[in-house]
Amino acid sequence: MKNPFENANVLITGGLGFIGSNLAIRLVGLGANVTLVDNMLPRQGGNLFNIEPVKGKVHVNFSDIRNALSMNYLVQGKDYVFHLAGQVNHVDSMRNPIQDLDINCKGTLVLLEACHHNNPDARIIFAGTRGEYGKSVHLPVDEEHPTNPVGIYAITNLTAEKMVLVYHNVKGLQGVCLRITNTFGPRHQMMHDEYGVLNWFIRKALDDEAIPVFGDGAILRDFLYVDDLLDGLLAIATTPGAYGDVYNVGTGRGISFRELAETIVAVAGQGRVAHVPFTRERKEVEPGDYVADIRKIQEATGWNPGIPLEEGIRRTVEFYRKYRDHYWKR
Repeated sequence: MKNPFENANVLITGGLGFIGSNLAIRLVGLGANVTLVDNMLPRQGGNLFNIEPVKGKVHVNFSDIRNALSMNYLVQGKDYVFHLAGQVNHVDSMRNPIQDLDINCKGTLVLLEACHHNNPDARIIFAGTRGEYGKSVHLPVDEEHPTNPVGIYAITNLTAEKMVLVYHNVKGLQGVCLRITNTFGPRHQMMHDEYGVLNWFIRKALDDEAIPVFGDGAILRDFLYVDDLLDGLLAIATTPGAYGDVYNVGTGRGISFRELAETIVAVAGQGRVAHVPFTRERKEVEPGDYVADIRKIQEATGWNPGIPLEEGIRRTVEFYRKYRDHYWKR
């Protein structure tokens, strides 16, 4: 079967972050010519060590998706644009909502305009969030579920998604949007607990400290290992009929925070579970239970998540035990 990414020209926004760097490594392995753009905003997870396995094999541009001159240049000649850049910190989005709006909405609009004027044939894959749904009315959550986000971050992501679809429907660009569940794995930031709860739980375990589980820990989440997400991103990108639509990406299985913390302790052989009261900031943006309905993407692409939670945790623990000095403090 022909490899569609062999010699393909690919741009990844937010390319030095968690998902972007893992995607870059995968695409280099598939023979793609990869360009990364990242503004290295503090606390957002950009880390040059993330691309150490492909150092010298990717082109890195330190710029900002809000910079029209940069984006007009960078999108030229690209076959695929994976739009992963964004303000992803839920707490920061409430503290500094203007910045959140600027990065997630203006940045997306600048990128879309750049493609419209300089590369209208590019395929644009937008990485959104399951937070766009807000509080679940029913489980599992399908793509027809109401979108009532409870935080600014999710509102700006939903707006960016709508922009991508407008440019697809009205201006003829090829855009597809994903609503991605909580994703974990190697290369995620480990400096603070304001996003990436599973990875933060792993840090607490590796420090042999208490893993803080809010309330009774019964809230359900759908946790996806990053390699499964990469498979989903590449599958949707190479499915022409998927463009112009929205797809959930998750596992379709829920696990409580209490069970999650207990599993991490068992896999790591360190740490302990401690129940703590919700902080005010956490309570404000807590949407409750979430489990993704992934039948739509499965039917469109044949993609299925294949890495069990325990195996994903084991791989993540091994990575940070080996490279913790590059992630704990920088």
